[in-house]
Amino acid sequence: MMGNQDVKLLNFLLSPVGRRVEWALKLKGVEFDYIEEDIFNKSSLLLEMNPVHKKVPVLVHGQKSIAESLIILEYIDETWKQYPLLPPDPYQRSRARFWAKLSDEKLALGSWIALIKKGNEWEKALKEAREIMEKLEEDIKGKKFFGGDTIGYLDLTLGWITCFLPIWEEIGSTQILDPLKCPSISSWKINFLSHPIIKECLPPRDEMILYCHRRIKEYSSTHRG
Repeated sequence: MMGNQDVKLLNFLLSPVGRRVEWALKLKGVEFDYIEEDIFNKSSLLLEMNPVHKKVPVLVHGQKSIAESLIILEYIDETWKQYPLLPPDPYQRSRARFWAKLSDEKLALGSWIALIKKGNEWEKALKEAREIMEKLEEDIKGKKFFGGDTIGYLDLTLGWITCFLPIWEEIGSTQILDPLKCPSISSWKINFLSHPIIKECLPPRDEMILYCHRRIKEYSSTHRG
């Protein structure tokens, strides 16, 4: 393991975007101090390190703090060169960034909206999420990982599909990832979850379920009528 060089990760156990940062650091072999945050009672350290968004994850490296998970992934990749996450080819890097951003904005958000909304909003979000999933299916055909033979930047970005999405689908009684329409992504899920580092660093299922129900209840109570 690489020395931590005063590396800290402010995170929340059940954060899909925080999980990808933790995976990246461990794949790189970077030692770091993990600081669990209570997102319902944010610490003064979190507010100091991320005064704009006041959200996890935040990577603290020496005297520098980096926020926003996709930006953190790139910082990690550029700072610790072992186990590259982004492809060396500029075009392939641009594609990985494109799909990462689009997937966060459309697939992840759409999947969550499909869990908490009803009616037309639910139908629209579900349709959009499924469309993005099917486009990703085309991108990964013939490959073990989105990054090729090893887990890369886009795999980490989409890692929430392997552990968080099944919970959302179960609770919402819906299906966003259809194994028949997306067999390559279904195979990718197995490959991703089989990696020793990923396997050892998965969020606890029972706590994910409880947290999901809590967020749905909070949303419902503030959006009545």
